[in-house]
Amino acid sequence: MQKYSRRSMLRTLSAMPLAGVVGALPQVARAAEFSYKYGNNLPLSHPLNIRAKEAADEIREKSGGRVDIAIFPNNQLGGDTDMLSQVRSGGIQFFTPSSLVIATLVPVAAINALGFAFSDYSQVWKAMDGELGAHVRASIRKIRLYAFDKMWDNGFRQMTSSKAPIQQASDLDDLKIRVPVSPLSISMFKGLGASPTSLQFSEVYSSLQTKIVDAQENPLPIIQVAKLYEVQKYCSLTNHIWDGFWFIANGAAWDRLPDDLKKIVADGINGAGMRQREDIKKLNESVVTDLQSKGLTFNTPTPDSFREALRHAGFYKEWKGRFGDEAWAALEASVGKLV
Repeated sequence: MQKYSRRSMLRTLSAMPLAGVVGALPQVARAAEFSYKYGNNLPLSHPLNIRAKEAADEIREKSGGRVDIAIFPNNQLGGDTDMLSQVRSGGIQFFTPSSLVIATLVPVAAINALGFAFSDYSQVWKAMDGELGAHVRASIRKIRLYAFDKMWDNGFRQMTSSKAPIQQASDLDDLKIRVPVSPLSISMFKGLGASPTSLQFSEVYSSLQTKIVDAQENPLPIIQVAKLYEVQKYCSLTNHIWDGFWFIANGAAWDRLPDDLKKIVADGINGAGMRQREDIKKLNESVVTDLQSKGLTFNTPTPDSFREALRHAGFYKEWKGRFGDEAWAALEASVGKLV
């Protein structure tokens, strides 16, 4: 290969037209006008991160490189509480907390996790894409955060037990069940007659193994990944709580974006969220088959006895008072009367 000295290279460049000189020089990538960080608590392989990367790529392309979103998955930037604090302060610009996480700041955000409120996804999306979702987004805006229009899916939660299938509310009497550290979850299971114990998720497997608790509840993909089928025998498809992720932005960072870029970012994130919903739906279908092959026995109870037990315990009346009449009316417009 022929070698060129620095002097010969300079002679070559001096003989070229200016445009040619510029083209021959190394190109330096232009820094984005808006460089943002997005943190979440899920692994890269999760549909949320796969679709978030699609959104970031689309936004970078359609904005002509003006907006660049760097993704930090799997708690790289801290736990949920840390990231919620960071997105409020502007340390990061985007975050996807579950409704129960953001409810620590915006209590009404937990309303979608009300026990046995939703029968199926058609009711979920009618509420969260409609009046109820708009009410929660407006409440989130009051704490200087911006919530995008479309929630991302985290799935319905299901109950598992090592003792017996859960067919009706009476099967929960005095059942020792692990629940998240959430006032709403504790209140619901007490209303159903169970004995709920709040434990961090890292303690769930060992607590089931040692019989500190006999049951737990989580979305199916979590049951699969955490190998809870090794310490549980029965899975009841109760759909007792639906939870999702709010894709939120720091309010000041969002407000600084010009309107044309706001549209590009919102379209990218909301579109990716709709695709992620379909991913979770398909994932749940495949997970059931896999868990059955690993020995977990499934049953599908109806929600009637559970709802009646919660009404009798005053659960719905109590939480209607906590969430407020406006939010409650928006919920019942999608799911029917609960009180």
